[in-house]
This record gives sequence, structure tokens and C-alpha cells, in this order.
Amino acid sequence: MSRIASVPELYAHAIAIEREAAERYTELAVRMHDEGREDLARMFDMLALLEGGHRDALLARTAGVLLPAIPRGRYRWLGDVAPETAAHDLVMRLLTPHNALAIALQAERRAQAFFEGVFATCHDPALRALAREMVAEEQEHAELIERLLENTPEPQLASTVIFAK
Repeated sequence: MSRIASVPELYAHAIAIEREAAERYTELAVRMHDEGREDLARMFDMLALLEGGHRDALLARTAGVLLPAIPRGRYRWLGDVAPETAAHDLVMRLLTPHNALAIALQAERRAQAFFEGVFATCHDPALRALAREMVAEEQEHAELIERLLENTPEPQLASTVIFAK
């Protein structure tokens, strides 16, 4: 990661991270609805709204501010390929509730680490304060997902033994 040097640059990254999170949580909610896991679907819907709200708040805070462009796929959760690819579809078909939460937790931790890195490497007080605020938001999300993960059993693979004659 190159060093974040300005508040507008941090806002641009934060908006990209929140946009990706809202899109992926919406996608995970749809998957859980399709599986009849309404409890997790509601949770992912809530997380999508939360992330979308953060994105919208950041956009409002930066109205009229020239932000650097961040490539749309930079913070993609499931790789660097377009969402329409077969690999993405396969991951979504095989995704269990436990794995969905694990992916979400990993993404929240990556976002938190990103903002912690900004906080640790910058000297501008305004940039440090903004980075600290974003670390706290991502930490809250990670803690919520950790609690959900603790209450979501890991899938057990059915073991079948096939003997050749």
C-alpha cells in the first residue's frame, strides 16, 4: 500500500471500501435468503445498510471536495476478476453461512488494518483523527461479525467411503 498523504485521499479509499462492503453484504443477504437462512439474511441486510450508510455519510462529508479516483475493483472481496465470472458464481454457490461470515470478518479486518496503517504512518492531525474514526467503525463491524460467527456452526462435510472392487 502506498502511503495515504491527505484527507481527500483517505476519504476516497474509505468510500471505495464502504461501497464494496455494502455490495458484498447485499449479495450475501440474497444468498442467505435463497437458502432460507432468514436470520443471517437479515443480519447481512443490516450490515449492507450500515455500510451503505457509512458510504453515504462519507459522500455527504466530501460534497464539493475533489477526491482522487480509486479503481472500482481495488477492494474486491473475492478476487480481482469481474463479478460475472464463473469463479465468483462457484464461490457463491458453495458458500455456507459460516464461510460467508468468515469472508466478511476477513474483509472487515483488512479494512481495519488499512486504516490502522494510515493512522500509524501519517503525521497530519486531521488525517490521524479521521483514520482513528474509521478504525473504530471497522472494529465495531468485526466484533459484531465475530459474535455471529461464534454462534454459527461450521459445516461438517459428509464423509462417504467408496471402496473399489
